[in-house]
Amino acid sequence: MTISINNFASANGTQLSPQHIAAAVAEARRAVGYSIEELAITTGLIGDEIVRIENGMDADPAKLRRIAAALQVPVSKFLPV
Repeated sequence: MTISINNFASANGTQLSPQHIAAAVAEARRAVGYSIEELAITTGLIGDEIVRIENGMDADPAKLRRIAAALQVPVSKFLPV
């Protein structure tokens, strides 16, 4: 079974907004000092994918896991507490 952002939200009774995830990803990237291009290279994603995530247009859990691993943070950092 694949866990999606919507499945996570309903299982935890949490309200997840793409904007919250987007802001958390951008903040974590800046905290490490990566540019979008550097993060793209490190994750194997393309820059446009990172931009879409940081603009709240994409919250693919697989991409979020790759970003979290590249930034050496838990994926939960991108989710509301």
